[in-house]
Amino acid sequence: MRPPGRHRAGGPPSEAPESTSAADPSVAEPLPEPQSEPLPEPLPAAIAGASTPVLHASAVMAAGTLLSRVTGFVRAGMLAAAIGLATQGETFNVANTIPNGLYILIAGGVFNAVLVPQLVRAAKFDGDDGDAYANRIITLGAIVLAGVTAALMLLAPYLLRLLVDGAWFTEPELAAESESLLDFTRWCLPQIFFYGMFVLVGQILNVRGRFGPMMWAPIVNNLIAIAVVATYLVLYDDPRAGGGFTARQEVLLGLGSTVGIVAQALVLVPYLRATGFRVRPRFDFRRTGLSKTVRLGAWTVGLAVVNQVAFYVMVRIATGGVAAGETSGDTGSGYTVYSNAFLLTQVPHSIITVSLATATVPLISALAADGKLAEVAAETRRTLRLVLAVIVPFAVALVVLAPALATVLFSWGEAAGDTDVVGSTLIAFAPGLVLFSAQYVLVRAFFAVEDTRTPFLIQVVVAAVNIVTALSLTSVLEPQDVAPGLALAYGAGWAAGTVATLVILSRRLGGLGVRSVLGFTVRVVLAAVPAAALAALTLVGLTALGLEETDKLDSLVLLTACGVVGVATYLLLARLLRVHEIGQILGVLTTRLRRA
Repeated sequence: MRPPGRHRAGGPPSEAPESTSAADPSVAEPLPEPQSEPLPEPLPAAIAGASTPVLHASAVMAAGTLLSRVTGFVRAGMLAAAIGLATQGETFNVANTIPNGLYILIAGGVFNAVLVPQLVRAAKFDGDDGDAYANRIITLGAIVLAGVTAALMLLAPYLLRLLVDGAWFTEPELAAESESLLDFTRWCLPQIFFYGMFVLVGQILNVRGRFGPMMWAPIVNNLIAIAVVATYLVLYDDPRAGGGFTARQEVLLGLGSTVGIVAQALVLVPYLRATGFRVRPRFDFRRTGLSKTVRLGAWTVGLAVVNQVAFYVMVRIATGGVAAGETSGDTGSGYTVYSNAFLLTQVPHSIITVSLATATVPLISALAADGKLAEVAAETRRTLRLVLAVIVPFAVALVVLAPALATVLFSWGEAAGDTDVVGSTLIAFAPGLVLFSAQYVLVRAFFAVEDTRTPFLIQVVVAAVNIVTALSLTSVLEPQDVAPGLALAYGAGWAAGTVATLVILSRRLGGLGVRSVLGFTVRVVLAAVPAAALAALTLVGLTALGLEETDKLDSLVLLTACGVVGVATYLLLARLLRVHEIGQILGVLTTRLRRA
């Protein structure tokens, strides 16, 4: 499948024609926003109906993402059972997170945001369907990733002192953990290279219409991780008495995690070959259009830097919460609790938001290349409505079901009985989930029109609000409340970013229909809140009969009963309030299931 509007023409991608309005936001004529929205907007061919390419591509990705998330939860639950949610869990989880964060800092923003529009333009305007350009990108990316990975492995001790709270290296109670943290980091840092190659190859597949493999490949990683943790549970089934990990345990968990990322990247290679693309290293980087990619990427690297600065401030605060708990004899909540709660909130985001946005980016990039900014705005708005129709009710439901969810997923083994703070962190994440998903969709429109400077400036605002709020909240909270405080700060940052993005993007595209989006959101809320209220009443009734949210089996019953009541009520109210996007999503999913 070729990207929409794709045709062959002479000239490198850097010479692709651009409209004046696309290059200069001051030229665009603002379009009047509708005052009301009595009827749903008609959907274009790209989205309307069961045969829509965007929704069907999204359904394929969503299916892969769903299975990936399910296996990811199995892995997370098993890991919590093996090493707990406190200091032991923090030691491994922080080390295993650093490579992903550093990859995003170094190259992830460029690979994810800049390359798709550039690859679309190369495929559209180059005579070889963009193959030469893609091979140059792969070659240059591999060189940069390999060099950076090697350098960071040498600098690992200094890196940790920068990223982790200083108490880990000065408090005698944490001496063993700090040694294991360094060892785990060295085992995990090679993941940076393979994360990068995975995204590079995956984006080339996306531009060629093969969306599924990139979403299904992480399942392989999760299965390997499950096997690694299962082996750990069999070999080391005695309860931990504290302290660091043995050398064999470090190799098993650290190297095992890296092997999973390697496999995840290699899985994509056969699918890439199946498209007819052949990887051939190319070092002729000059005068080939890469300079434009580098210029665009400079702002995106800045965006990633700002985002990761905020992330690592959060990691430092979170590890400080755990250290404070360890030295005071209490149980602090830190990065492990935060990340497990975040993992759950990202399920609907990954299945719905990422799938829809990924399938839409090639389309809006092609429209932007043709100067059709009004259509870019329309596609962005419609994608946003589809996303909000699912994300908002999920976020509202978290307020009711978070404690039971935390018990079912994480109250096992070493983590049994320690999940109350996971539940409260889930609730604190609910507003941020909606705001982050909205921002994720909106910012893709900036990238489609090759504006990477504005997202960078907006991200500065997001990071600043996040950091200031996090420092303010955690300075007055007890160690056990650090993770929920960080989750609230996360939402505050994205609230500022979403408002700024809506205002600026509407001006940039000549109108985005902000009032219609807000009106639609109100209808979704009016359907989601009563549904959650009925689920809450069901929860109260069942707990009055003796079921407890601290018991795993009881919590499973509560989730099932409350979930059925809540979903049924939301679907009914959404239909009455004309939230037609739910019907479109269900229609496509039903069609896919019938074909399967």
